[in-house]
Amino acid sequence: MQIQVESFFHQATSTFSHLVGDPDSRKAAIIDSVLDFDIKSGRTGTESADRLTAWLDENEYQAEWILETHAHADHLSASMYLRGKLGAKIGIGEGITMVQKTFAEVFNLSDDFRPDGSQFDHLFRDNEEIRIGSICGRVMHTPGHTNDSVTYVFGDAAFVGDTMFMPDFGTARCDFPGGDARLLYQSIQKIYELADDTRLFLCHDYPPPGREKSCMTTIGDEKKHNIHVNESSSIDEFVKMRKAKDAQLDMPALILPSVQVNIRAGALPEHEDNGISYLKIPLDRF
Repeated sequence: MQIQVESFFHQATSTFSHLVGDPDSRKAAIIDSVLDFDIKSGRTGTESADRLTAWLDENEYQAEWILETHAHADHLSASMYLRGKLGAKIGIGEGITMVQKTFAEVFNLSDDFRPDGSQFDHLFRDNEEIRIGSICGRVMHTPGHTNDSVTYVFGDAAFVGDTMFMPDFGTARCDFPGGDARLLYQSIQKIYELADDTRLFLCHDYPPPGREKSCMTTIGDEKKHNIHVNESSSIDEFVKMRKAKDAQLDMPALILPSVQVNIRAGALPEHEDNGISYLKIPLDRF
């Protein structure tokens, strides 16, 4: 079944957000939205999220779901803002509770923050069904990059978040708290069980010189050409490569603000008594 997908690029964080639409019912889902954030000034903005709502309005679609493939470390989510505008439900994998518990300790969050996933409207189980209008899809747990990583599958389209990239860039890092290279390899094998002509929609692309940015590849292309995990890759080789590569990577520029917001389903921390919301920076922790 050919699924309608519209993709939107956020230049500042090199992030792709996706809209999945059902033309028959005019229902839609938003996947991996972005809240604009200027780290120098601490200002947030909604221009990128408003592009998504404008498309829905112009094409007379109603959003049923606002989906997260995981709690991102490279951009702030606009999920809570979009829920306020659209009334759609926010969904994420049930592994989010492990991510919340980890980072509640890192940021020493108060007792008001509950690491039980209650900030989201729905926590998806592995292989749980999800509907967008008349389209029936499923949610695959694909941890490894993070504990809560999931892949949403609708017809011939799969949305993998940061788990995989274009074949010439490979796979996600596994050095965040809760990351596991062995789990990532196993998750990718699950993804590779999808039909070869399944379109794989990505959250990021970092192309080499001479190739334009792209947010879509296929299962068949990944299995044949992915430089980290292809048909001939062994799990031990992958784990060794991933650990060596991750040891040389810098932390994402927005990881500290992003995670604090994204474990709250895109909500900013509560305003303090002066009416201002604050993010924390743990010193000498990482």
